[in-house]
Amino acid sequence: MWTRIADVHRMFEDMDLLQSRMSRFFGDYDRVPGYGGVFTGGELPLTNFYDTGDHFELKVELPGLAREDLTIKIQGNYLEISGRREAGALEGYTVHRSERGDVNFTRSFTLPAEVDADKVEATLAGGILTMILPKAEAAKPRQIAVQ
Repeated sequence: MWTRIADVHRMFEDMDLLQSRMSRFFGDYDRVPGYGGVFTGGELPLTNFYDTGDHFELKVELPGLAREDLTIKIQGNYLEISGRREAGALEGYTVHRSERGDVNFTRSFTLPAEVDADKVEATLAGGILTMILPKAEAAKPRQIAVQ
């Protein structure tokens, strides 16, 4: 009986060892590209999305992008944000190192409810795009009085 328990215990130790080795090997398989504020070509900007009840709030990290570089489209409950950043050399300068490349991205979201596109507010400050997306009247929660 004790031999069987020792075998089971040894099997679980081997499984733990395998799991730790696989975790080291695939340590970043679930990480979001661009984690830590790095935003390079081929990656999507990091986004936080909140529901406050009356409206949605979206915060998107877009370092180095200007307002003119962004395009935002909204239709019903579909939102699309696209942008472009060019990292060309300054005129008259010689490039010794170039780590910031050109960036093109398109990020789309299906929102949980329709929004009122006429009342959407978008601001870009400090590399963060903040969008306030008011819900359409039909999508807002209502309290029903019980008779």
